[in-house]
Amino acid sequence: MRGKLAAACLIVLALPAFAEDAPEAGAPAPVVAPAKPADMRADQLDTLFARLRQPGIESSEVERQIWQLWGASDSPTATILLEQSTRAIDDGAPAEALAMLDRLIGAFPGFAEAWNKRATLYFMMKRYDASLADIAHTLDLEPRHFGALAGKGMILMRQKDYAGARAAYEEALAVNPNLEQVKEALKELDRLEQGI
Repeated sequence: MRGKLAAACLIVLALPAFAEDAPEAGAPAPVVAPAKPADMRADQLDTLFARLRQPGIESSEVERQIWQLWGASDSPTATILLEQSTRAIDDGAPAEALAMLDRLIGAFPGFAEAWNKRATLYFMMKRYDASLADIAHTLDLEPRHFGALAGKGMILMRQKDYAGARAAYEEALAVNPNLEQVKEALKELDRLEQGI
C-alpha cells in the first residue's frame, strides 16, 4: 500500500514538469524542420558503410549505392556538371572534362566527388602529383572514399613508395573489406617488395 502511495505521489509531483513541455490547448504544433538532402545522404552513407562490413554481404549493389550518393549534390548544376565531365572522359575528351571539373570545383569546393573525378582524370593523364593533391582534398571531405584510397595506393605504387601504397590499400580495405582489386594489388606489392 505504501509503495502504491509513493508511486502516486511521484506521478503527481512530475505532472507540472510534463505540463510545461506540453503545448497549450489551441497552440500550433511546433514546426520541425525537414532534414537537409546532404544530411539524409550522410545518414544513408553511414548505413551503407555499416552493411559493407557485414560478413557474406553482396557488396556490388551496396558499392553502387554509395557511388550514386557520392555523385549527388544539393545543386542540380553540380550534379549535371559531374555527369557531363564523366561523359567527356568516356568520350576521350580530357581537356573538355578538365575545364568542366575546374569550373565545378571552383563553384562547389565542398563536393568531394568532383575532386575525386578530377583526381581520376589527372591519373589517366599521368599527372600523378596533381592527382594525389586532389585525392587529399577528396579524403578531407569524405575520409571513407575507398575509390580515392585505392587510387592513392596505385599512384604510390607507381612512384615506388611501397610503404605509402600499402598504407593506402589497407585503409581502403578497412573501409570496404570487399575490394578484390585492392587485395590483388597488395599481393603484387608483396611480390615487388620481395623482388620476385
